[in-house]
Amino acid sequence: MRTVKLGLLGVGVVGSAVAKAIEEGDGLTGRSGVRLELVKAAVRDLSKPRSVELGPDLVTTDPNEVVSLPEIDIVVEVMGGEDPAFDLISKALASGKHVVSANKEVLAKRGDELLATAAQHGTKLVYEASVGGGIPILNPISDDLLANRIDSIRAIINGTTNYILTRMSSEGAAYDDVLADAQRLGYAEADPTADVDGFDALYKIAILGRLAFGTSAAVDSIHREGIGRIDAKDFRYAEELGFTIKLIAAAQRNDGGLLLRVHPSLVPLDVPMASVNGALNMVEVEGDLVGPLWFQGPGAGPEPTASAVLGDVLRIARQPDSNGAEQSTTEPLEVAPMSGHRCQYYIRLTAADKPGVLALIAKVLGDASISIRSVIQMDADETAGQADLVIMTHSALEANMQEAVSRLRSLDVVIELDNLIRVESYSHSA
Repeated sequence: MRTVKLGLLGVGVVGSAVAKAIEEGDGLTGRSGVRLELVKAAVRDLSKPRSVELGPDLVTTDPNEVVSLPEIDIVVEVMGGEDPAFDLISKALASGKHVVSANKEVLAKRGDELLATAAQHGTKLVYEASVGGGIPILNPISDDLLANRIDSIRAIINGTTNYILTRMSSEGAAYDDVLADAQRLGYAEADPTADVDGFDALYKIAILGRLAFGTSAAVDSIHREGIGRIDAKDFRYAEELGFTIKLIAAAQRNDGGLLLRVHPSLVPLDVPMASVNGALNMVEVEGDLVGPLWFQGPGAGPEPTASAVLGDVLRIARQPDSNGAEQSTTEPLEVAPMSGHRCQYYIRLTAADKPGVLALIAKVLGDASISIRSVIQMDADETAGQADLVIMTHSALEANMQEAVSRLRSLDVVIELDNLIRVESYSHSA
């Protein structure tokens, strides 16, 4: 039985789970036909308690020691962040070592450079764990769906935001209250910006866009909105209209280009994504031959992520000459601007409760070539003389909607334009 020697960069939550699985699974020999041996692991703080015991000869505070050891076959990088991960991965690949990474940020921002280094030196960079935690998605796209032209990918791909939105929906709770609970329970970081402002989902959809469509998009070219403007009443109103609200990351063909976007969306209640609750993730892939497929499961957490990491390690160990989840050979598409996106829109605004208001609002929308599908007046406040208006439009162009929003905000009868949420359209349902 062949022994494959590993170096580990990072022994935090995920790194500890990887090391523990190797240790407790006796190198995973029974399931894989090869034996994995952890040779060296780099940590930031030797005194920090961990869920796995590593002998002093296995641990170093110098990550360069890990990537330099000649006996190491595969380097597992679970440090996170762009620096110093980029330099360490580059060095490992250039020295003849394969690399398995769970680092969505470095792969989204500098994946092209790293894949080029791997190709130049005949090594492999694989990264299944960077996108959906324990959900197998990159390898199915690059291998099992190879006969398909991928037309679109839509995903609920951040467990923290899905947990927050699920509780807001089911309990009618306020965003700030649920976020505070999520932080206390460990679902959200002390600084939740990466999750709630959509950066985590943005990195993941950038990786999926490169793999499925051959298109490398600069992360600052991807439209991004977080969930901070979502109110509990939006869920109540959305449900009356037959929808729920999810943070969606999407990569879709659009007029010969590829549109990448991350933002809250109204999702019809009769499609599978509407039922993905709590910290679960789902990735929807639509191919021209297979149609829509849904991959659902735990998108984060130490054990699910370790599952994906070790799956990549074993894939390399058992088939060192296979391609793995490498860069797509699909002809690249141009990155399409968000202004060309077309969808229905949900508009919630606080307006003066008096005659003629709707006519003024309808005129602004009509002048922007936007037609109204329905209007509901909700939660009137007779004392203040105002009410919530919930408007659903027919399909409209994003550029036109943004122009209309600007004009609506200038109307005297519009006290506040509280929210604008795009609606996901589906030609298929459960």
